[in-house]
Amino acid sequence: MDDWGPTLVAAGAALLVALAGGLLTTTGPWYHALRRPAWKPPDWAFGPVWTTIFTLTAISAVLAWNADASASARAALVGAYVVNAVLNIAWSGLFFRLRRPDWALFEVVFLWLSIAALILVTARVSSGAALLLLPYLAWVAVAALLNRAIVRLNGPFRRA
Repeated sequence: MDDWGPTLVAAGAALLVALAGGLLTTTGPWYHALRRPAWKPPDWAFGPVWTTIFTLTAISAVLAWNADASASARAALVGAYVVNAVLNIAWSGLFFRLRRPDWALFEVVFLWLSIAALILVTARVSSGAALLLLPYLAWVAVAALLNRAIVRLNGPFRRA
């Protein structure tokens, strides 16, 4: 179990974050009624992209965990991943469940910054692990631009 422990924990955490975010993501009538920019990726692309990102993130976590066994490095790593996971899930809740793309736009800045921090914390122990997080950073940047466009095209938003 010692050899597989970090892998199982990282995979389980990635699945939990993906599941929580997925459960909060509802693309029903409200979402489909939103005006969206022409450059928005097709809806079918989001699943494969997020699956790839969560897979790379879990691999990155395991590589970083195994690269430095010190308690301080591991504590920083776990802390950065926990903050990022909470912000990742929160964005879906704000945008889709609360139907507040304006609040989600504010929050996505912190999500993006948490990914940048995750890259920095990871790079201290493994440059390869840090590189695996770059697609996540790029995708959230695209998501932030899309979020901004949706706010501009549809705002102001009010609680229903």
